[in-house]
Amino acid sequence: MIPYDDRDGFIWMDGKMLPWREAKMHYLTHALHYGTQVFEGERAYDGHIFKSREHSQRLHNSAKIIYMDMPVSVDELEDIKQEVLKANNLENAYIRAAAWRGAEQMGIDVAGTKTHVAVAAWDWGSYFDPAIREKGISLKTSTWRKPAPNTAPTAAKTASLYNLSCMVKVEVKKAGYTDALMLDHEGYVAESTGANFFAIKDGQIHTPIADRFLNGITRQTVIGLARDMGISVEERRINPEELESFDEIFLTGTAAEITAVGKIDDITYGVGPITRKLHEAYEDLIHSHKQEDVKQSA
Repeated sequence: MIPYDDRDGFIWMDGKMLPWREAKMHYLTHALHYGTQVFEGERAYDGHIFKSREHSQRLHNSAKIIYMDMPVSVDELEDIKQEVLKANNLENAYIRAAAWRGAEQMGIDVAGTKTHVAVAAWDWGSYFDPAIREKGISLKTSTWRKPAPNTAPTAAKTASLYNLSCMVKVEVKKAGYTDALMLDHEGYVAESTGANFFAIKDGQIHTPIADRFLNGITRQTVIGLARDMGISVEERRINPEELESFDEIFLTGTAAEITAVGKIDDITYGVGPITRKLHEAYEDLIHSHKQEDVKQSA
């Protein structure tokens, strides 16, 4: 893999389109030491960024949650993302937009820091190996729990929360699993390291209530697709003891898209008809030019 700091192309940073290798920051950047960064992961299909405005709005909301001013408006961010795709000659790509506190100040007191913004885009295929996705990825229940909403900014997509996901990913990969199933602070099913969780039983979809982790844009889209197709979706607390009773399991996320799960710990699942039906509908949606017309369910 080519290191991400040594590639050809362009990255927009603080008002300038910079050659890729020149998009740098100082060692004493506040975000590096204190996790004061928010970001978005987005995908472009056929030149169209899927749910672009929703992502831009969520970046702003994440910044607001951690008390960080945004120097770039949602409309400006929308234009910047298009400029970055054009500068890198990309139509199908992964886009990373981020805002962070800079090196103007060090310490817990953020007064005096400046918010910096950057957008990068690059060619990136499937998040999980396609061969693995066909039979379903494997999840291992992590020993770590998701933080309670009153102990961390769980509604923000902030770097400070993703250190836990990185730790958990190491833990489960050492045990031979693709990813992790994480429980919330009360022991209910929450999500994977970076994707939302869905389970199917007797033709009905069950998914955890998204009030203790990020309510993914892909999650909302898939719920809308399912309901439009006449499939019942129940958002509720799910006990891990219920996992054996489900017929199908899948994950959703911008990177993961819709990814079937074939195993959780010692429980195995098939890649069933509802998962496949939703995957086909999602594929049709992302490659259409009517993406923003799909209803989302909060």
